[in-house]
Amino acid sequence: MKKLLVVVDMQNDFVTGALGTKEAAAVLPAVCEEIKNRREEGWEIVYTRDTHARDYLQTQEGRRLPVEHCVEGTEGWLLAPGVYGGGRIFDKPAFGSPALGEYVRQGGYDECELIGVCTDICVISNALLLKAFSPEMRVSVKASACAGVTPESHERALAAMRACQVDII
Repeated sequence: MKKLLVVVDMQNDFVTGALGTKEAAAVLPAVCEEIKNRREEGWEIVYTRDTHARDYLQTQEGRRLPVEHCVEGTEGWLLAPGVYGGGRIFDKPAFGSPALGEYVRQGGYDECELIGVCTDICVISNALLLKAFSPEMRVSVKASACAGVTPESHERALAAMRACQVDII
């Protein structure tokens, strides 16, 4: 079986930076452990990276969330310490990554697991995108290795994904 782990947006700005939360910082060890375990099991590992330009505040997202973050080339844009261990990185200017969806569709994966942040924004966006690009592939989200903007929004996102046939593990 061909298996893929997608590590979503585990970047400094979401862990300790401009949009960092104590919940994101708290799941960092679980994320690193999941990466280690899946690598040992022979899974392929890829990463998404929220990527904005200096004009972020003039974009639709920037007008709705006026906190400059994940600007390409800055410290906040980099993956958090201990997260990256090799593998492809998908830079994405929006919540979901169509390039990731196409990569997964062409890769013929049997299973894909997502971990990372934010459960209620980019994790859910990419989980549903992967279901759309590869409807017969098992898509799962490891809840203990994800964090939402708030604990409540994390739980709501998990429930929404469960309703869309994403396995919550």
